[in-house]
Amino acid sequence: MKSDIPVYDIQNFKAYKNDNILVSRFGYYSKQHQHLHSAHRHTFYHLVFFTEGSGNQQIDFKKFDVKPGLIYFMIPGQVHSWDFATEPDGYIINFSTDYLGSFLLKPDYLESFPFFGGQPDNQVIELPTDIQQKAISILEDILKEGQNEHPINDDLVKTLLLRLFIEVSRTADVKQQKNKNSYNHTLLKSFQHLIETNYATLKLPKQYAELLYITPNHLNALCNDFLGVSAGTLIRDRVILEAKRLLINLDLMVSEIADKLNFSDQSYFIKFFKKYEGITPEKFRKLNTTQNGNK
Repeated sequence: MKSDIPVYDIQNFKAYKNDNILVSRFGYYSKQHQHLHSAHRHTFYHLVFFTEGSGNQQIDFKKFDVKPGLIYFMIPGQVHSWDFATEPDGYIINFSTDYLGSFLLKPDYLESFPFFGGQPDNQVIELPTDIQQKAISILEDILKEGQNEHPINDDLVKTLLLRLFIEVSRTADVKQQKNKNSYNHTLLKSFQHLIETNYATLKLPKQYAELLYITPNHLNALCNDFLGVSAGTLIRDRVILEAKRLLINLDLMVSEIADKLNFSDQSYFIKFFKKYEGITPEKFRKLNTTQNGNK
């Protein structure tokens, strides 16, 4: 029996207006795709707005409540699962990484929204009542457009989708919005991009500071100012996250994971993981694969 965590592509789902987007009422989608309740990954962007239901969900091993008025966003590659206590409903949109590409002048436009930054705490948002009503109106218009028999033109859908992102982003932290165009904010985004590309090989803040042409002290200061954590913590957290993602793939031995993450040996990897997570990699694997229904 295959024990890899499933990875789903946008092509695995029935199309809405074209093969690069799916839009549906969440209650229907949830019933049609029961296998998605257990841990899985996507190769596409994904968002859900709940209007009914309760329970919890995990995004990259962080647990969040499920409740009406809550919207969450996910980027490709993240690990996700649902555990509903009562029947959920709402709206779901899946769209491919290049769905908005031809529509936007800036290829990294989505990354300007905090909820597309890959940090789970920024990806789950409880919307104020007035924004909930705006979100529902936009999502209903997107659903309606899917039933339109006129020749397919996704421009209206893309425009509505971007409006939804903008409306939701306005509920984000005011300080973050105020500083988002500053030089230091640009530096921080560059640092985060570098971590994403190099976390397995570069593990020291001074290595990243050198690539950014700034001092390690400056890098550490801007991480603390914007995020309240050190530069070293950001790097370490990304390494641990990847370790967790790899550990729930039962086909990989712990020694192979240590090698993939460029640890000098398995013993050092185990000590590193236990120091920051409080349990061994094997214990983490057992807890999470059991909870997610793997044998």
